[in-house]
Amino acid sequence: MNDQIMSIGMVKELTGLSERQIRYYEEKQLVFPARTKGGSRRYSFEDVKKIQEIHRKLKEGYNTYELKIKNRRQSSVI
Repeated sequence: MNDQIMSIGMVKELTGLSERQIRYYEEKQLVFPARTKGGSRRYSFEDVKKIQEIHRKLKEGYNTYELKIKNRRQSSVI
């Protein structure tokens, strides 16, 4: 089953963020959506939860570098 089911437009609607904000999180290597053969981004429900968490942390005062390091540490533990 393919969990990468949502377009960036759907993620925008679910999160209330702009497409630009969502792409920015990808540019900063905070989220890694799958890509279709045509290059369109596809997001899972886990990606959406992660995007919401990133946004919340940024509002709390974290910066993207801190979140990237935290993400790497969590990934290496698994």
